[in-house]
Amino acid sequence: MRTHVIARKTHKWLGLFIGLQVVVWSLSGVYMTVVHIDTIHGDHLVREASSHGIDAGDLQDPLALAAREEATGIRLAWVDERPIYVTEGPSGERAFAATSAALLEPPNEQAIRALASSYYTGSEPIASAELITKVPGEIRGRAPPLWRVEFDHWNRPTFYLSPATGELLSRRHELWRVFDFVWMLHIMDYDERENVNNLLLRAFTWGAVLMALSGVWLLIYAFPKRKKKTGRAR
Repeated sequence: MRTHVIARKTHKWLGLFIGLQVVVWSLSGVYMTVVHIDTIHGDHLVREASSHGIDAGDLQDPLALAAREEATGIRLAWVDERPIYVTEGPSGERAFAATSAALLEPPNEQAIRALASSYYTGSEPIASAELITKVPGEIRGRAPPLWRVEFDHWNRPTFYLSPATGELLSRRHELWRVFDFVWMLHIMDYDERENVNNLLLRAFTWGAVLMALSGVWLLIYAFPKRKKKTGRAR
């Protein structure tokens, strides 16, 4: 079999197997570059936190509180314009007033709705608020339960709040969901959508390289060879 036939068949079959994924890479790459990453992150959906300050003398000793509660960790947070201590222990997070060390009750649905509205930059009303015990794939890595609050907007802004403190833990929206889908197609990790060095992606990447090289190989035969001029016989 002549080499130009081998080049043509190699390019054709690689194009059939690899070409569709190359198109997917191109289209998904266009979306990920056209939509600004800050928009994807949902920064425009959340109000900028106001600066807080409090005299250290007004705060209870966090180490004493952690020892009292046998906590494995403790941190200071601001929720609803007030400082709170959040302890971490075997039973999860618990909230305490930072100025009195008094245990705070977990926020109910009414309080969660008020907090979510205070975080949100838009004026749309809340479409739904529910305490979920099964974490959806869009916030994988978070531990349930969580409050899920969705606003009545075409982009479906969705806030996930802590059931213990009411803190905003994550936000999602339709443009992010589209990004997550095209990212999955782009890196070819159809399960966790995180592994950018998986075997399938590497195989198709090398296949695309071979397809390009076979195209160059085929291009060589696209130009007619110039015949050598022979001198006239004397």
